[in-house]
Order: sequence, then C-alpha cells, then structure tokens
Amino acid sequence: MAETGMLRFHVPEPEVRPGGTPDFSDVTIAKAGSVPRPEIEVDPRDIRDMAFSIIRVLNRAGEAVGPWAGLLSDDELLEGLRHMMTLRSFDARMQMAQRQGKTSFYMQHLGEEAVSCAFRKALASGDMNFPTYRQAGLLIADGYPMVTMMNQIYSNEADPLKGRQLPIMYSSKEHGFFSISGNLATQYIQAVGWAMASAISNDSKIAAAWIGDGSTAESDFHSALVFASTYKAPVVLNVVNNQWAISTFQGIARGGSGTFAARGLGFGIPSLRVDGNDYLAVHAVAKWAAERARKNLGPTLVEYVTYRVGAHSSSDDPSAYRPKAESDAWPLGDPIVRLKNHLIQRGVWSDERHTQAEAEILETVIAAQREAERHGTLHAGGKPSARDMFEGVYAEMPPHLRRQRQQAGV
Repeated sequence: MAETGMLRFHVPEPEVRPGGTPDFSDVTIAKAGSVPRPEIEVDPRDIRDMAFSIIRVLNRAGEAVGPWAGLLSDDELLEGLRHMMTLRSFDARMQMAQRQGKTSFYMQHLGEEAVSCAFRKALASGDMNFPTYRQAGLLIADGYPMVTMMNQIYSNEADPLKGRQLPIMYSSKEHGFFSISGNLATQYIQAVGWAMASAISNDSKIAAAWIGDGSTAESDFHSALVFASTYKAPVVLNVVNNQWAISTFQGIARGGSGTFAARGLGFGIPSLRVDGNDYLAVHAVAKWAAERARKNLGPTLVEYVTYRVGAHSSSDDPSAYRPKAESDAWPLGDPIVRLKNHLIQRGVWSDERHTQAEAEILETVIAAQREAERHGTLHAGGKPSARDMFEGVYAEMPPHLRRQRQQAGV
C-alpha cells in the first residue's frame, strides 16, 4: 500500500526559464512522410495514435515526401509563399507603426504564417472561419485588401468597423472571417453552432473554429467539443499550439492530456497533430478535415505544432518569461524559409528571386500603408464620426438614443 502523508499541490513548470538554455527535447517529431494518411471515412478509434504524432511533408532537405504530399502545384506553392511573405511584411510595418504611435495595439504572426495562409486555401467560398486575433493570414490569403485592414488598425475615418473594435479584430462576411471577439474561446462554440445551423438548413458550407493553446483551458472549448461530437457538426476544430499563452507555457492549459489533440479522443472526434511550420502539411490536413466535414462525417480536431517567435502583443515582453534565443532553437524551423527551400529544390525558385520578391512585397505593403495613412492614424487625420455610435445598432433607434444624437449634433 502506498504510504500516505501530507498532500502536495502540483504546479507545472516550464523546461527552462529566462537566462537558461532552450530545451525542446520533449517535442517528439516524427520523420517527414512517416505518418499515414487515413481514408476520409476512417473510424476515429482506428487513428487514436495520430493525436500523439506530428504529420510532416517537408524533410530536412526540402523535399516533399509521404502520403500527405503532392496536393499542390508549383504555382499554388509559389502563391502560398507570397501570402506568407506578405503577412510577415505587413506585420513588420504595422508593428513599427504601433511603436511610432500611429495605432494603439498590434499582434504579430511571426513564425505562424503557414497555419492560417495554408488553411485558407483548403476552404471553399462561403465557408466561415471563427478566428482568434492571430489568423490574419486567412484574410491575406483570400485577397482581403491590406488598405482596409490598415484603416481598422489606425482607427481612421475609413475604418470598416467604425472604431468599434480593437485594431486587429477584423470582420468580413464576404471573406468568411467572423467578427473576432476579445473574450477568449467564445468563438469556438459559435463556430460549432454555425456549422450545426448550416447542416440544419441543408447548406453545403462548413465552419472552422480557431483557438490558441492557452484558451483551451476555457469552458467554451469543452462545450464546443460536446456539441460538435454529439451532433456531428461540419466543423474543423483548430488548436494553434504555439508553445506559449500570454506569458504562460503550454503545460498549464494542456494539463495531463499529453497533447492538445488528445483532448478530442474522449469525445470520439478524430484528432490529428500537424507540423504548423510546414505549409504543405497544414494544407493537406486541412483538406482532409474539410472533406470529412462536407461528407457529413462530423468534426475533426487539428493541433498545429508551431512557435510564437514574437511577443504575444505589442504590450508584451517575452524576455520576462522565456529565453531570448528560444525561437532559434525551435526544431521545426521557419515556415517561409522551409517553403522557399522546397521551391528552390524543385527548381522553380531561387535565392535571387526570393530577395526580389521580398522587395516587391515590401513596396506593395508600404504603398498600402501610405494610402491608409491618408485617411488618418490614431492621433492624426480623419476619425470615425460620432454618429457611428448610433447607426447600425438598432433596426429602429429608441427614443432616448435619438435624443442623445440630437444633443450631440450628429
């Protein structure tokens, strides 16, 4: 019999603290091409082990190998590379704008570009994403105008949301991008509800739910899995595991489940883990999960194993809770560099063309920034009108608001 004694409270600890040597020895990485690609109709019980592996397509030599490879043409891959490069350039300019006082707040996607950019190309027109604040690549990859995004970031007179949202909380029904909520995890259960409504109305559109590793500790995450599994909602349940929440390592939210994908097993949901820095792998897994949803086979939970290179936001200092060189030690590399090397290996790209593309994209981003700044920035130029507070809220404006608007003279 085990010896009894004083109870001890357990608090998970990260492998390393600031000033220490980065350690990712606990990240078990499967060999590229080694994880099988099951049939779409597979019984979730037959692929339980996939919740503990990592699907990879690109090997260390930049080659695409294995059963998940071969879904994208060279032109599609070149387009994907440009989307990721555009998002990274956009991020750099907007982060700089925040430091210059042109906007109040910004959040970068540095190191995570492949997750949203590749996923978007696996969806169909009319499908709806319920994103977090780090999936702007869904918009970039779908052709949403950068000027419009910047107008919202600057909260200027051309802000499409009229100053009613934080700078990076975009919304576009046309581009399948549901309004971002600042309340963590609420979008997860909303995505499942939207997918259920699509099925009830005999539509053909599916939903995609997005959440970060830290927010999986919220109750809405678990509620979403209950409803998705019970009603076989046509939804892809995405978990972006970038290793860190705001200032907390992933072990706090993950608990004893081993992986975030494993959370889906108890609900009978097929659960996969994918190399989030491998554009080809992300796209292939997204296509598999989307096809499963369209065939009325229910939800799929996908964990993207990636790394948040930058700060959580422009208000965060990651050096306070993790080693400065940790991102350099991340074993899955940089998504842009990896796709670039693959295209060079295929003979359709080169270092020279990549450098030229970087310059061209930066020029395009700067041109968009100049156009947006003509409409104003946070502390200069045109602002949304005060009348916007009253319009678009009620179908019929209540008397007390009519009086307030008259008093304000707008």
